[in-house]
Amino acid sequence: MFDETALTIVLFFLGSIFGSFANVVIYRMPKGESVVFPSSYCRSCNTPVKWYNNVPILAWFWLRGRCSTCGATYSFRYPMVELVMAVLFALCGYSIGWNWTLIEALLFTFSLVTVSCIDLDLMILPDKFTLSGIAIGLIGAAINPERPFMDAVYGVLAGGGFLWAVAYLYFVFRNREGMGGGDIKLLAWIGAVLGWKAIPVVILASSLIGSFVGILLAVRSREGMTHAIPFGPYLAGAALLYMLLGGEILANWYLALHGM
Repeated sequence: MFDETALTIVLFFLGSIFGSFANVVIYRMPKGESVVFPSSYCRSCNTPVKWYNNVPILAWFWLRGRCSTCGATYSFRYPMVELVMAVLFALCGYSIGWNWTLIEALLFTFSLVTVSCIDLDLMILPDKFTLSGIAIGLIGAAINPERPFMDAVYGVLAGGGFLWAVAYLYFVFRNREGMGGGDIKLLAWIGAVLGWKAIPVVILASSLIGSFVGILLAVRSREGMTHAIPFGPYLAGAALLYMLLGGEILANWYLALHGM
């Protein structure tokens, strides 16, 4: 059995590998391409990437962000996703420990980071992730002795129901859609994994983070709040904070922020 330090180190390296795979999924899945075949290759010269040039995080830096064959540039987001995934995997191991819940947390983390990047790129949250995430979350609660099944069921109803009501009221009063169906399914998925008690905290934290980032972007662009921004990454970020820090810490932070 791993001790805490060994588990954290192993999960960091495992997370970097899953981060590399996430980059493949982020790019290929929206295009309808296989995420398994072919192996990684340069999109400019079609040369397969050699294994030693595909080491997570490090390869991008020793290649200086370029293809070793044709010199085409690679986005800095590749090592960034790998590093973020590695750190989050390590934090899961550190905060949760070695148990059944850790396995669910790692799968949840991988999926949230992946769909957040897709949402940032294309403003879509694929049903392959959200709907399957709801199903897997419910199945996990059914077989995981550390999670009550009905808590997950109520989480799906609370998460999906709340955002559906918000979207419906917005449409009634503004006569246009203000929130995509993907966000509704994402929050239902979060409820399936974290339970119904997480929903109010996740909604509050994601709204605060989203408002702060939205204001910064509006000031920077000098165009005001005229552009739609994906809300999925804020929901995902708030869910990860809840899972890693715990709802009580986030609730106390909110109360302290408002002097309560």
